[in-house]
Amino acid sequence: MRFLDHDDDDDPLLSVVNLIDLFLVVIGILLIVIVQNPLNPFTQERVMVIKNPGEANMRMLVKEGQELTQYESSGEIGEGQGAKAGITYRLNDGRMIYVPEGVTSTP
Repeated sequence: MRFLDHDDDDDPLLSVVNLIDLFLVVIGILLIVIVQNPLNPFTQERVMVIKNPGEANMRMLVKEGQELTQYESSGEIGEGQGAKAGITYRLNDGRMIYVPEGVTSTP
């Protein structure tokens, strides 16, 4: 009749089940922290994510409100019609300055 006296406290499988439960709780807490992080780009209204910038397989992901749009690079050079709008100068420290054409400054 020793089988009737068997104690469940000695079962090693129960310890493993408790560890799995603990890990699931920790994973749940981490997911909540990630979603509520203010630095998460997808909590913003307008977001642009650029993957592989300057590469042939460059992709842009644009989120405006609830709309999500993906643009892919075709590798072709764009062309169109337009007019010269101004001149851009690069300074020695790397900054860029745009000077619109036809604007005069008054002292």
